[in-house]
Amino acid sequence: MEEVKHGTHECKKTILAIHDAMDVLNGKWTISIVASLCFGKKRYSEILREVQGISGKMLSRELKDMEMHDLVKRTVLDTQPITVEYELTEYGHKLRSVIDHLAVWGLEHRTKIMGN
Repeated sequence: MEEVKHGTHECKKTILAIHDAMDVLNGKWTISIVASLCFGKKRYSEILREVQGISGKMLSRELKDMEMHDLVKRTVLDTQPITVEYELTEYGHKLRSVIDHLAVWGLEHRTKIMGN
């Protein structure tokens, strides 16, 4: 009976941790933006072009939320016109393995469903 209680506790703890992570990553576009930034610093327009289907207003909102959670760093460059770059913080880079695993699973799933 003790093993079941321990297993239940670990299960609840794991689920709670997943809920915490999903609270941060819950935006429809957050994972895609992180994936884009895994390949280096990007200007707003570059992210907008790479993350197909996202509106400018939504990208702006998602980037602000990601800044608040310390996933993204926003840098304003002293250029004419002013250039703004976004990059993952050290903390944001910890999501790289999650992104890589999701991409592998997504590719396998697409192949399985499409039958190719």
